[in-house]
Amino acid sequence: ATETQRLEGIYEKMLHDGKVELLRGWAHITGPNEVRVGPRVISARHLLIATGAAPVRDSVPGIQACATSDDLLDLTALPARAAIIGGGYIAAEFASMLARLGVEVSLFYRDRLPLRSFDELLRTAAATGLAAAGVSLHPGQAPRQIVRLENGFELAFENAPPQHFPWVLNATGRRPNTAGLGLENLGIQVDAQGAVPVSAQLQTHAANVHAIGDVTNRLNLTPVAIAEGRAVADSVFSAHPRQLDLSRVASAVFTLPPLASVGPSEAVAAAHALATGGSVEVFEADFRPMKQAFIGGTERCQMKLLVDGRSDRVLAVHMAGTDAPEIVQSLAVALTAGATKAHFDATLAVHPTVAEEFVLMRTAARVLPPLTAKTA
Repeated sequence: ATETQRLEGIYEKMLHDGKVELLRGWAHITGPNEVRVGPRVISARHLLIATGAAPVRDSVPGIQACATSDDLLDLTALPARAAIIGGGYIAAEFASMLARLGVEVSLFYRDRLPLRSFDELLRTAAATGLAAAGVSLHPGQAPRQIVRLENGFELAFENAPPQHFPWVLNATGRRPNTAGLGLENLGIQVDAQGAVPVSAQLQTHAANVHAIGDVTNRLNLTPVAIAEGRAVADSVFSAHPRQLDLSRVASAVFTLPPLASVGPSEAVAAAHALATGGSVEVFEADFRPMKQAFIGGTERCQMKLLVDGRSDRVLAVHMAGTDAPEIVQSLAVALTAGATKAHFDATLAVHPTVAEEFVLMRTAARVLPPLTAKTA
């Protein structure tokens, strides 16, 4: 709590130094170019919707009584046992962290593996890493109801006996903050998830109204929201309008081992190749880093490169292992610049490093889609 307050103070100072007036209260759009905050009505030529998202609190009957990631930072003591409901970023990261702090963690999620949108390599690595940390994994087992008890919670399941936990974390996702905002007064209709639809230029259906960040539910990452805000500012207030390319945005999951990715998963890349008559070469590595070998450690590192069979351009980098976020962030520059596999092959390795393996992969593990899929 102390650290979040410190950060909020820094952001407030930045707003003050930028001569930005900060109004505290619930904003409601009352009509074109007009917003009401408490008794005050503000008019402006342009309106930017950046209300973000909030934890979903109605995904399971009774889950509204459970803590969310917002509440977790306010804990003053750790529970002996905890259940985490969900399989995304928040669920995986907090399960990894709590388990290593000594909490007996059970993770319940609907799919067969956590981190649904990630590459299969990373999803498998996440499950393996969580299990190694002592997390009890329950794939395909989401509670149908949660009941608040005097000393904790009871999780009821469709085809399994109920389980009791003193503390439960609701990590079932986040939903755009649009309820009660007054978007209907601008003629803006949100989608089924409550997100504001926008064009590639982040323009809504209403004139002079843009939306950025998690409220659009496109790619919910802090750096994306910041970059979108800058793009809107440049497009509206400068002579150099621009739009963002979200096809190669790096992301990371800070579990142990950490995971990182930039570009499409193998499944997505293969489906695109099949639809367009192209192909994807898959290069993989799975090894024990040298420093682990010297100390008798068992931690492994897994890497994957996806390469376009026609252009030789590197489509994606996926990695599970120590320093994965740092390494993939650097390689994201190369992918944004259009690096090819030939560029990777021509790059001399720094030895001994883990990252050198990305420039030493020479033989594809497989080519997708398989010939049978092309001729079927």
